[in-house]
Amino acid sequence: MRPRAVIFDFNGTLSHDEPILCEIFMELFAGHGKPLSAQEYFDELAGLSDPEIVRTWLGRDHPDVDEVIEERTRRYRAAVADGSSVPRELRDAVRYAAERVPLAIVSGAARDEIEPVVEAAGLAGAFAFMVTSNDIELGKPDPEGYLKALGLFDDDLDASDVLVMEDTEAGVTSAKGAGMRCFAVLGTLAPERLRGADEIVERIDVPLMRRVFA
Repeated sequence: MRPRAVIFDFNGTLSHDEPILCEIFMELFAGHGKPLSAQEYFDELAGLSDPEIVRTWLGRDHPDVDEVIEERTRRYRAAVADGSSVPRELRDAVRYAAERVPLAIVSGAARDEIEPVVEAAGLAGAFAFMVTSNDIELGKPDPEGYLKALGLFDDDLDASDVLVMEDTEAGVTSAKGAGMRCFAVLGTLAPERLRGADEIVERIDVPLMRRVFA
């Protein structure tokens, strides 16, 4: 079914940055006395919102959650604010889709880390809006972010009219919980962890978008 809107997750989907995030969290958590391995990051934390990642690893009542997130954002922006984490084939795919339907971003990351990357990649005008960790109470896998996005589209859309692009099982669970179709892109998690998606794809590129909008 041809979608009437498309929503992109950010980290790992639009921005190919999960290894960068993993390294940053490993450094930060080691500094707080609770080392994190790459395997643990991808097994337990990838796809969760920033606050949930920090609380899950450092403890629900950790007093420095905001400070850890601020430092994470600072380091992330220093690494990818030039837009280099968004591959050219993906930029072309986003522009192709934006010529046909409204697009949005739904992410557990903060707005001030997403906007510079999207702008540097030349995609700021492609998205009608974004829903970030600043806009919701409950991060993925809760569907709150996607449900909020549904209400922000100008058209009177049903959830089934929306196609979501995700890369983690938390994201897939969130999108499906909101009643949306979801394609999961490989690269962050093993295919067996993405089985809840409607389809698993190798990459997001123009050929995929041509098929989606055929």
